[in-house]
This record gives sequence, structure tokens and C-alpha cells, in this order.
Amino acid sequence: MIAPLLGAVTGVALQLQQPSLWSARAYLGLLLLGGGLAGLSWMIRRRNAGTGVLDGPGGLGGHLGLIGPAAVGVWLRPALAAFAALALMAGSTGLRALERAGQVLPAALDGQELLLVGHVAGLPRPGERGVQFEFAIESARWNGLLVDPPKRVQLGWWNRSAESEGPAQAQPTKPMKQIPIAPPTLLPGQRWELVARLQRPHGLANPQGFDLELWLWEQGLQATGSVREGRAQPAPRLLPGQVWLPVAQARQAVRAAIQAAVPDARAAGVLAALVVGDQAAIDSADWEVFRLTGVAHLVSISGLHVTMFALLASACVGRGWRALARLWPGLLWRWPAPTAAALGGLALAFAYALFAGWGVPAQRTVLMLACLTLLRLNGARWPWPVLLLAVMVAVLLLDPWALLQPGFWLSFVAVGVLLASSWLGQAESSGLRDWFTDLLRTQAIVSVALAPLTLLCFGQMSIVGLLANLVAVPWVTGLVTPLAMLGLLWAPLWRLAAWGVQAMNACLEWLARLSWAAFERPELPPALALLTLAGAVLLVLRLPWAQRAWGLLLCWPLLAWTPPRPTLGEFELLAPDIGQGAAVVVRTARHTLVHDTGPGQGSVSAAQRVLLPLLRAGGDRLDLLVASHDDLDHAGGLPELLRQHPRAELWASYDTRRATGRAARACEAGQRWSWDAVSFEWLHPQAGDDALGLSDNARSCVLRVTSATGRVALLTGDITASEESRILRDQPGLRADLLLAPHHGSATSSSEAWLDALRPGWIVIQSGHLNRFHHPAPEVLQRLRTRSIAWSNSPTCGAASWRSDAPAVLLCQRQLRPRYWQAGAGVAVDLDQ
Repeated sequence: MIAPLLGAVTGVALQLQQPSLWSARAYLGLLLLGGGLAGLSWMIRRRNAGTGVLDGPGGLGGHLGLIGPAAVGVWLRPALAAFAALALMAGSTGLRALERAGQVLPAALDGQELLLVGHVAGLPRPGERGVQFEFAIESARWNGLLVDPPKRVQLGWWNRSAESEGPAQAQPTKPMKQIPIAPPTLLPGQRWELVARLQRPHGLANPQGFDLELWLWEQGLQATGSVREGRAQPAPRLLPGQVWLPVAQARQAVRAAIQAAVPDARAAGVLAALVVGDQAAIDSADWEVFRLTGVAHLVSISGLHVTMFALLASACVGRGWRALARLWPGLLWRWPAPTAAALGGLALAFAYALFAGWGVPAQRTVLMLACLTLLRLNGARWPWPVLLLAVMVAVLLLDPWALLQPGFWLSFVAVGVLLASSWLGQAESSGLRDWFTDLLRTQAIVSVALAPLTLLCFGQMSIVGLLANLVAVPWVTGLVTPLAMLGLLWAPLWRLAAWGVQAMNACLEWLARLSWAAFERPELPPALALLTLAGAVLLVLRLPWAQRAWGLLLCWPLLAWTPPRPTLGEFELLAPDIGQGAAVVVRTARHTLVHDTGPGQGSVSAAQRVLLPLLRAGGDRLDLLVASHDDLDHAGGLPELLRQHPRAELWASYDTRRATGRAARACEAGQRWSWDAVSFEWLHPQAGDDALGLSDNARSCVLRVTSATGRVALLTGDITASEESRILRDQPGLRADLLLAPHHGSATSSSEAWLDALRPGWIVIQSGHLNRFHHPAPEVLQRLRTRSIAWSNSPTCGAASWRSDAPAVLLCQRQLRPRYWQAGAGVAVDLDQ
């Protein structure tokens, strides 16, 4: 069975690598091919069963001339079965992808405001800036005409004063003074008539980070948008009646009851995550603590919670069944107590997983429990690789795109390692000491085996995780979670569970403050990552230590690998995709500089979402940090970057002490320094500009970076045409091979004189997708086309990278790794020559 199961997983993996989808006819051809190969494999098996031989001259394989007399069909039927499963899974996944692609918001409606009638589907997710929710559309009108948008979309209803680009992009201005007007309380099943601006799914495209487009595709959400309120639109209107959504409405009621019973909002958020699977209720500061201490898996509905619930439910059903048998003695003859307990526990575990949101970890655990239960009831015992692969294929049949999620592999590798190392399925411990020894051993095995995979997925792993899990695992699974679940029967128990959460958080926060709490390493190439993963698995297998020691050698790349950097005298520049904002990373042979930090407001800082993962993956120690001017879209991530890199030198054009508690050096024209034979020079502002009363934009720090071979990159902030003229007057002969478009391509910048003087080979524009400022301006793009200047824009390019030793090439992330679910895959750079 291993061959077809491996073939099925491989078929899904290959289909997920497609940059664009094939036609339905091609995928149907794969299904026919898979069916034919499966039929041939079955015929060979039947023929061999009839002749009494596996294969050979008398078998069907010999009659078909497929093998010689010496060959035995040990390989033939497994190979046919593997290719059959591969073709069947690839074809079926492709057809499902085509179906979803047909549900994407039509291009004519992209960015348009529609009058929608529908209902709130699922559990709304309140946040700092409003609420996000899924909306099932019943009807839609555009300019009075009926249109056909996707049936389910994700909407944001933002606080009136904070409305901008949505939760992923902060407003590129200083914080507003007025009191925000919060949206109404939304409940599952409510029917609304509202105006929403819809757009095709679009996320940030960077070498590292969360793939929002993949997540939306996996969830079946083929459009996103925001509710519009204002004088030009009719006010949202709650319609009479509601749709019956029993699970979502029950989850909403339980979450509201927990919040009412627990005064501490942070503890209530953790309890809501444990009971109803609402991970969005957990405070962002708590998520950071859980990540640093390696216990994030405990506060989400994971396999551990579902398994524990299934065991408790099975024990309760067994006791109740035996009690019922006293009244009906013949019941045990018809349904023995172990059978009733196993099936009852499985059914209740399924109900719990469904109530908690039916996430991928819960699906996987329920399927594994179902396989174990059915095998046990049939008296069968499959080898652990077969069982693990069978559950994996079952999960992929439900959700093939789960294969690309880190949690999928982390959980499967963890279970596989425990099974392979023979630590699961042993005799139960006889005492507390044995129980603690087993817990310590299990945590050590999982921590060692998953270290390379964790570093590959997230760029860091928790050093204190082993100690934190030793305390948190029994505390959460044995005390907090049972109390939280029993609170459904008696609400005061939620208060006790909250005290348990507060005690745990206090301990975890102390561990997270340790300077060595987390271990960070640069991103490994895939080949080295697989090598270190194999070494980690070898270390925990039950083998002689002389053989296990080879695992240390295989893990050596984890410690020794350093990513390649520019040669002496050269530099590389990365303009990440951060939405409506600006941030650039400049690397030389031994130094790293960040010019601007992107948007940031509350928990949506681009520093945390984009810049820190990029720096971590590159193995960068930040030497210098620049805030070109005091706007949120340029300096919003400054406090977070300084907190993570406190030794970085800080330069700015304004007083940073209010935001960071730290004074910055003023960037003034004429100041220069050199790193690794690469020169850096400030071109703007001039000394004394503060006294002129210039705007923040006009005082932006402008930096020129020059390689030893004379290649120039110019980073400009938000200067306008007036400052451009001033710089050209002070710097005669100024030119640039790469130019960061001033003010995101605004019409007030990138003047004709500026472009004619600089003659840039490339212009990089950083702007937000469908941003409300309409950056880049059409007149600026026309100037670029007229002068045959190549340009890239972050919504279509993603992260843009450029090297001074290859100035004619600019690489776009959306071109490097195109996938069919991405927005505009394969259309990354706009060039009109």
C-alpha cells in the first residue's frame, strides 16, 4: 500500500507546483490515465492470483512482454499503482482548482463598489481596527445592474476613522485625533444590505512570510473587500430574519459567554481559542510570547486537544454504556462496551472538532482516530508508515492545498518520528516518576526532530521550548482545557481556567524575556534542510549511539550555513512588498542597512510581518536603520525593528524620541561613510532645513549608495518635485542605475527634469494594491514609457531585488515562484520600450 499512497501525495505536490492551470480536458486525461493504470494493476493481480505466481512468463506481465523471465512482479504492480494514484490525485486536484478559479471575482468588478445582500457566515473576528467576517452573498448590484460575484467573500468593517487599505496596510499619515466609530456587533446568520468595495484576492509576495493568497484560495474565498460608509453610499441596513447556522451561532454564543464571565480580556482570548477555536481572540503580545517559548500549538485546537477530548469522551461513554447495560443486560451482547466507547469517543471528538472550526489539525486528528478505531474494531494493525500515509492522503482528499502549510508537515513529522522511534504505543507508566520521564523523553524527541523543520519554516526555534512545554503541556491539557470545556456546563469554572491562563502567561513571559530564549538561523537551501531533517530524525531513533552520532554530522549545516552575500565593493538591494509604504534593505559584504520601515499601527506592523522574517532568513545583523520622515507608512515599524535590533545605529529627519525613546542622528546632505568599499552619502535635507518650516515629506532623507564600480542606487523617501530640483542643483551630474520612486509614484514627484537628469535603468515603485491614493499616478507612468524606463510596481512584482554587479536585471518575487492561485501570476514587471 505504501507505493500508491506515496504516489497520491506526489501527485498533489506536483499539481501544486503549476504556475498556471491546464485545461479541463488535460486533467480529465490524467484521470483516464490513472484509471487505466489502476485497472492494469488490478488485472495483473487477478491473473497472478489465478496462476499462483507473482508474475513472470506465465503471468500477465510476461504475456504483455513487460518483464523478462528473471524479473518478478515485485516492482510492476506497485509501480503501476503508484503512477495510477499520482495521475488520479493530480487530475482531481487540477479539476478542483479549475472550479475554484472559475469562482474568482470577475475582472470588471475588481476594485468596484457593489450593493450586496447576504448574511454573515462563520464566526466574526473583532480586532483593533474593526471586524473581519465571511459574507455569503445572495444578490449583488453594480450601478443598478445585477452581477454575479463569488458566493463567499471576506469583508472587513473597519472603524470609521481608521478606514484605509484594510488590516494589512496602515494609513500613511500620522495617527488621527478623532474618536473612532466602531462597526456594529455582527452575529452569524445576520442578513445585511451593505455597500462593499470588492477586489480579487491579493496578498504580499515576499521570499518569506505568510501567503495570504494561498490561505484565501484554500478557504474558498475568491474575493476580499471592505464595507463602505459615507454620504455617497447608502447606509448598511440590517434585514429582517436570519439564516440558521447552528454551529457558528453556538460558537458565537460561547465566545460571548466567556468574555462576559472573564474580566481579563487576554485570558478570555486564550479560553475562546481553546473552546471554540477562535485564535484571532488571542492578543498579539501573547502570540509573541507563545512563539518565543514554543507553546503556540497548545493554544490552538491541535491534535493534542482533540486526542485528549476523545480519550475523556471514550472513558465517559464506556462508563455510561456499562451503567445502561445494568438496565438492559442484552446490550453488551449486541454492542460490547469497548466498541461503544471507541465509536462514541470518535463521534464526540468529531463534534468537538467541528465546533472548534474544523481546522486542518483537527481534521487530521479525527481521521487518524477514525483509522485507529476501525482497525482496532476489525482486529487489524497496520504498520505505522502505512497508517501515517493513509491519513495524509485522506486529509489531502479533503484539502489538497494543506500540503503547503507548515503546520501540516510539523504535525505529521512529529507523529511519524514518535511512531518510528517506538515511543508511542508502549505500556502505560506505573507511577508519577515514569509519567514525568515519558513526558520529558517525548518532548525532547519532538523538539530535536522538528528543529530543522521549524527553522526552515519560521527561521527560528525556541531554546526554552523544552522547559516551557514540560510545564505548559500538563498545565494546559490537564487543567486549563478541561476547566474551559466544563465551563460550558457551569460558567464560574471559566474564572478558574482564566487564573490558570494568567499563571501560565506569567511563567512564559519570564522565559520569553531571557536573551537566549530563541535561536535564529538563516534560511537553509532545500537540500541542506532535508539533510539536517534526516540527521535530526536519526538522532532520536532507537539505534546504538554509534549510529545515532552520524546525525550530528548531518545537522552540521544548520549551524555552519551562511547565505551568500555581495562581494567586496558591490551591494544588493531588496525592496520588499509591504503594501502602501516604503522599506528597502541594502546589503554589502558584511553590513546591512534598512531605509524606512514600512507601515505600522498596532499589530499590523510591516516590520513584524515582512522585514524581520527577511532579515532573519538572510542572517542579517542590522547595522543602520533609517526613518526618512515621520509618516506611518515609512516609520511605522521603527519601534519593533529597534526592539529586535537594539544595537543598530539610528538616523532620521525628525525627533524619534517620542516614538522609540531613543534619539536619532540627523541625516544632512554631505555626510558620508563607507562599508566594504561601498560608499553611502546623504543628499537631502540640508542643514538648517528644520527652521524653514518644511513638511515632513519635503525633509525626507535621500540616500545615495555607490558601488566600487560606480553603480548607483538612490533612495528618496517622499520628496516632491521641488526637492528634486534642489538636489539636481546641488548635485550636478547626478545619475542612478536604480531609483526608488519618490512618494510611491505620486504625481507631485518624478518630474520630467528629474527623470531626464538621472536616466535610471530601473525605477522601483512601492505602493499598495488598489490604494486609495491611486499610486502610481498615470502621468508618472506615461513619463516612464515616453523615456523607455523599465519599472516595477510592488502589487504586480512583489518583492524586487537588484544587484550592483548585474544592473540590467531586476528580479520580481511573483516571477521567481509563480503559482496559479496568485494574483497576476507571471505578470510582474511593466516595461514599455
